[in-house]
Amino acid sequence: MAAKLRELWNHPAGPKTVFFWAPTVKWGISIANIADMQRPTEQISYPQQLAITATGIIWSRYSTQITPVNYNLLAVNAFMAVTGMYQLYRKTMAEQAKKAVA
Repeated sequence: MAAKLRELWNHPAGPKTVFFWAPTVKWGISIANIADMQRPTEQISYPQQLAITATGIIWSRYSTQITPVNYNLLAVNAFMAVTGMYQLYRKTMAEQAKKAVA
């Protein structure tokens, strides 16, 4: 077990590098976006959710092209893209429902 931990510790994208900590901290944005799913759709911002979605898509691609491939970065950005797209879907559907009622 100690050898596996040492391997993780010394990995080029391990805890001694920014390549580990930046995506780890970025999970906070994804968690906040999940918390926002309880928020009324009137309070969802198109620009914010477009930025979250675009960031997720762009950096997901980037994380597969760098050496070493950073799976933590890939996971957090894929998750950001999905949550952003879902929030955009919620906002769009709510606005269409309002227009249908009016």
